[in-house]
Amino acid sequence: MTTNLATYSVVLTYSAMAVYVVAFISFALDMAKRSGQVAAGAAAPAPAERTVATVQGGTVVLEKVDTDRGRSGGGGTKFERVGMAMTILALVLHVGATVLRGIAADRVPWGNMFEFSLTGTALITLIFLLVQFWQNLKFLGVFITGLTIILLGIATVNYWVPVVPLQPALQSYWLVIHVFVAIAGTGFFALGAGLAVAQLVQTYRQGRPVSRQLRFMETLPDAERLEVLTYRVLLVGFVLWTFTLIAGAIWAERAWGRYWGWDTKEVWTFIIWVVYAGYIHARATRGWRGARSSWLALIGFAAVMFNFSVVNVFFKGLHSYSGL
Repeated sequence: MTTNLATYSVVLTYSAMAVYVVAFISFALDMAKRSGQVAAGAAAPAPAERTVATVQGGTVVLEKVDTDRGRSGGGGTKFERVGMAMTILALVLHVGATVLRGIAADRVPWGNMFEFSLTGTALITLIFLLVQFWQNLKFLGVFITGLTIILLGIATVNYWVPVVPLQPALQSYWLVIHVFVAIAGTGFFALGAGLAVAQLVQTYRQGRPVSRQLRFMETLPDAERLEVLTYRVLLVGFVLWTFTLIAGAIWAERAWGRYWGWDTKEVWTFIIWVVYAGYIHARATRGWRGARSSWLALIGFAAVMFNFSVVNVFFKGLHSYSGL
């Protein structure tokens, strides 16, 4: 029975990946369609503005930001609608694969690298979809689905292992709390990275002729609005990562009798926290704007990916639970 459920989980995983590919293509075609509309001179309604207060070098500065571009609402192109529909369908299959893996293992499905990748990518996609109720970020669909395809592909090819019991140190309710919150924080970091990339492109475009390849950026929020959205999304991720760091220390004390031991995984978790803390501090108190804040956000996400793909697999220590 366990073997059958694990097999069905793999089948659903590959099915979800196929649907994600369709979603990715649809979002890419949406970008091409947007470029064509801009090239044809399709008029867009004038965006509304509102004034918000920000802090720059200890001084409160009032700045106007676009409130319509990038906000929920609007029909979007047919390719965007297809992309969203395929993403939802892929997530349903993805969650089904994750649940079956958990039932087969008779525990939460994040006890090794394959299961962590399976659950993590599902949660990244879920966060992307849920955020749409707050803000229209469908233009990140090509980034999120592309990232999910890559991570799932690596997991199924390199990380898959049969269902096995948990190691003694992982047999704790902290596995549910600590790892789930870490995955959720990673989801917001991924969303913030996508927004940071979009902000970098918009910043590069300012003051330059619109190239044929980047015309679709005319339909996206401007650089200032993208910066505000990046900051808000990463702030949520930072709060979740702070809890992850604290919960990990508490779990370490109960499992190994010490809160901190300079294990490689612990160090890199702290490095990620420091990078994002530096991003938030620099933007709030030093007035960092534009490309500098975007690059710092991307450095933080690069550290997250290094922690996930390199530290978990190649570094040995008390946190060597990859199952490989």
